[in-house]
Amino acid sequence: MGSVNKVLLLGRLGQDIELRYTPNGDAVGNCTMATSETWKDKGTGERKERTEWHRLVIWGRRAEGLKDYLLKGTQIYVEGRLHARHWEAKGGGMRSTTEVRVEHIVLVGSSRSTAGRAGTPNAD
Repeated sequence: MGSVNKVLLLGRLGQDIELRYTPNGDAVGNCTMATSETWKDKGTGERKERTEWHRLVIWGRRAEGLKDYLLKGTQIYVEGRLHARHWEAKGGGMRSTTEVRVEHIVLVGSSRSTAGRAGTPNAD
């Protein structure tokens, strides 16, 4: 049997998408997404919350088409795969990050900026 690298996330964008282009002209969009979980502490009965931040990378025409809609606070559903990158820092030493390479995205909710905007797309 093979292996599976699949990520499913439902959360809110922490920033507007940043769209850039590679030297060969490919579009790439980067943004962060927050997911939160809440629970009741068994000892104190106090409500607790933990937020996790995820780096999203969206490639190609999908990134270009969504640049006006992926705004801070927008609720989205994402399917993708984890990808780890490693590089040497300018001051020496190795750096690394793990990001979600987005394969499917759906705009679930709206931020104040996209509320009431007709034609808001869901992109594959």
